[in-house]
Amino acid sequence: MPADQIVPRRILVTGTGANPGFGLARSLARLGHRVIAADANPLAPGLLLPEVVPQVIPSADDPDYGARMAGLCRALAVEAVVPAIENDLPPLLGMIPRLEESGVRMWLPDPASVHMCIDKAAFHEVLTEHGVPTPRSWWGDTLDQVPEDVELVVKPRRGHGAQHVHFVEKREHALLLSELVPRAMVQERLHGTEFTADCLVDRTGRASAILRRRDLVKAGLAAVSTTFHDAAVLALVRATLGVVRAEGLCCVQGFVKGNGQVAITELNVRIAGGFPLSEAAGADLVGQMVSGLFGQQVDHDRLAYRAGVFLANYVETLTVGDAADLGRTTTKEARS
Repeated sequence: MPADQIVPRRILVTGTGANPGFGLARSLARLGHRVIAADANPLAPGLLLPEVVPQVIPSADDPDYGARMAGLCRALAVEAVVPAIENDLPPLLGMIPRLEESGVRMWLPDPASVHMCIDKAAFHEVLTEHGVPTPRSWWGDTLDQVPEDVELVVKPRRGHGAQHVHFVEKREHALLLSELVPRAMVQERLHGTEFTADCLVDRTGRASAILRRRDLVKAGLAAVSTTFHDAAVLALVRATLGVVRAEGLCCVQGFVKGNGQVAITELNVRIAGGFPLSEAAGADLVGQMVSGLFGQQVDHDRLAYRAGVFLANYVETLTVGDAADLGRTTTKEARS
């Protein structure tokens, strides 16, 4: 949608301390929306963006999370909430009726679909059941079946941001780590071209996907990435979206192995940290997400993109200051 046709909205983005939420808050603000940037950490980088209304909220497992979020939405006249971190999904799902009564929108798949995606074991099971290639995986009572002489990945069944992820070459090391990693699962490690697909699935089930190679990955984030086209990858990404009944904004990750076979590793029910590359390549990803969020038709033609566009990330200092100055945003300031 052209900038002069955009209706400014008041949108609360959670998880603005990590790349996905930070980037989404900045992109929404650039489109002209009033962004309430929320995070449990008062030093979260997204709270320091000059164009947002910063709000420190409880962590998702805090008993006061629901009341605080509902109160913020009322006080700041929030029109929509967009979670950008997995931890916020379970409590927000339970809040949907309460928020809708206050006129606050969210665009998420049904709860069963969300839980299927944030639990990596459940995700593996549904993909395997539907014949979607995915790495061999073991957890719980099946850990004793982890094979020898296979490169392995140990990770939490529920996790994000590459936290508690370990790569090992010996079964004994994987089993040891599985006792230390919370709710661990062990997967066969894949090699080849790693990719992310930035996806938007409209309310009719039609999906668009922008494919990005993860050319250089550091701490789970793509430091260098390049857009590409591949019919086989696109077909498998769309099959995955259909299997889990995805809706709204999400990202799918996987590998194109050396033999050309494609395998899916995960689906995140949120925007990906590297999505700015998709927008740089021509896809109106955030703009079309906002359209769908507010009940308008998603224009899939505006999600077309050019292959061969690259993006390089690096860590920079956003700002420095006195910690005593944090947390001084007031509701009055937020309404200005």
